[in-house]
Amino acid sequence: MAQITLNALAHSYMPNPSGDADYAIRHMQHVWEQGGAYALLGPSGCGKSTLLNIISGLLAPSEGEVVFDDRIVNDLPPEERNIAQVFQFPVIYDTMTVFDNLAFPLRNMKVPEHKVAPKVHEVADILDLTKLLKRKAKGLSADEKQKVSMGRGLVRDDVSAILFDEPLTVIDPQLKWKLRRKLKQIHEQFNITMVYVTHDQLEASTFADKIALMYEGQIVQFGSPRELFENPAHTFVGYFIGSPGMNFIPVTLNDHGFEFAGLTLPASNALMSQVRSMGSDNIKLGIRPEFVHVWDDKNDEAYEVSVRDIEDLGTYRIMSFEFRGTVMKARLHEDQKLPSKKAWISFPEQWLKVYVNEFLVEVNDEQN
Repeated sequence: MAQITLNALAHSYMPNPSGDADYAIRHMQHVWEQGGAYALLGPSGCGKSTLLNIISGLLAPSEGEVVFDDRIVNDLPPEERNIAQVFQFPVIYDTMTVFDNLAFPLRNMKVPEHKVAPKVHEVADILDLTKLLKRKAKGLSADEKQKVSMGRGLVRDDVSAILFDEPLTVIDPQLKWKLRRKLKQIHEQFNITMVYVTHDQLEASTFADKIALMYEGQIVQFGSPRELFENPAHTFVGYFIGSPGMNFIPVTLNDHGFEFAGLTLPASNALMSQVRSMGSDNIKLGIRPEFVHVWDDKNDEAYEVSVRDIEDLGTYRIMSFEFRGTVMKARLHEDQKLPSKKAWISFPEQWLKVYVNEFLVEVNDEQN
């Protein structure tokens, strides 16, 4: 088990990169703590798999260092990094039995045979594979094959970390939750550093203690699922996390607050001063649909909006509405009064976020 540090790391597939757009992985400084359960989350093409392959040694970075504990491993081949990697599609030997598949990494390391069987049975028991040990891998279902693939990484005692590259892609939806729970159980039992790559926010949130959300080759936020939901550090985090994503309103700054379509939303002097000091016209207000307050009746604290439609999702409803020319969404509770053509909404100050150049603006308590 190891702490993995990405020190001034960057990677480009171009020989002479000249700007951020030329990098698949933009310069980053990042640490995976020993024994942590992490998710590397982001859309296709954001650099997730590239980063994972750099950590495992399948790809050499253009710049920077990969450090396991205190050892720089840039020049070490994958087999010397003691990394187990589980891919989208199971990597197993179809002609071998499940037992022999699980035993293969140990036998390859010349582990004495009397130590192989106990370890194989231990891992098989954890993964619910004991009844399948004598079967040929060729006849297994997709989820069973993926469990064997996972077991080949778990069977070794010297593994520094296990890297999962979208391991549940080929698994039927009804079985995914079982395997996610199994991975969580394995992590708790073995205390192995695990990094789980996925484009699915549900998978990331249910597996990981902390999520690194990637966008255009950089990690734009690293935190718990709750932190990413309640306090998105970048507009992309607000858009990508949550269903539906965050509402955004482009605004300008005036002497009293943020102006939008002739309406001024008041703000503190400290916040306005900080935004003004950043010298940018790219200013947005953001609020999640869950935090938009929908009032039952007209009142002086609320803005009147036009209701476009209401989508019934069973335990809650999503109301789409038009606020001064901008379409937004609000989440309604199951028993909440349903607006018809008009509604009255407000934006609680604690949940209204300000973004400049797409990044969150936060005011220190000392400035308030």
